[in-house]
Amino acid sequence: MSVDRFTGGLPAGAPSPGTSFTDLLRSLDLAPEWKGSGPEGAVQAPEGTTVLALRYSDGVVMVGDRQATEGHLVAHRRIQKVFAADGYSAVAISGTAGLAIEMVRLFQTELEHYEKLEGTRLSLDGKATYLARMVRSQLPMVFQGLVVVPLFAGFDEATQEGRLYTFDVVGGRYEEQDFGATGSGGRDAKSFLRGAYRDDLDESAALDVALRALIAASEEDTATGGPDIQRGIFPNVVTVTAVGYSEVPGEQVAAISSAALEGLR
Repeated sequence: MSVDRFTGGLPAGAPSPGTSFTDLLRSLDLAPEWKGSGPEGAVQAPEGTTVLALRYSDGVVMVGDRQATEGHLVAHRRIQKVFAADGYSAVAISGTAGLAIEMVRLFQTELEHYEKLEGTRLSLDGKATYLARMVRSQLPMVFQGLVVVPLFAGFDEATQEGRLYTFDVVGGRYEEQDFGATGSGGRDAKSFLRGAYRDDLDESAALDVALRALIAASEEDTATGGPDIQRGIFPNVVTVTAVGYSEVPGEQVAAISSAALEGLR
């Protein structure tokens, strides 16, 4: 029996799953399944809280706090919530942390799988559409109180500009013009950004505004962790521009955060 090298072990002549890694797993009966049982809220799991992104002159900046909560308790203080989706896009998580991180890993694999088969990257709009499909696939878990809501942003190589997308729990996908936020402190972060955002922000100003928005959210939302100078814990901050995905150095984040906190005092 011959095997097609592009189908991961499927017999030659079997229907091809195409460029989707999830469809490939499904064809081999190996696809992950999001299932739950029992009454709503029966499962207690750490929750990621606030992430935000905004556009600026060279691309987009994305920020995530480091705290995860479990009810009224702090479950983790150093969780990572912002990840590279591929070389020109970033994804941030809010909601049930464990499920969200697994979704990000599968999303990364999907984009890599597509690029290897097609020899080119999926368009930014196509990436956002696929992520919406993944959010929709975990809808059964929503009824158990296990919600995952990502935030997606990247640099569009076709239009040469930064773009960002928000989602809802049923997989609705919405492109935002200037900024977006999600998580328990998302409303407070957006409230700050409505007053502070400008169309002419450069990278330095965009980083300052983004971190101040996260700090503003932490002032109002107890689940959102602001910069913790005493413990040396600072938000995850990344940029995506024409040169690709880049993590902002911790020293730079610490300096901007310290100045913002000093301004509050």
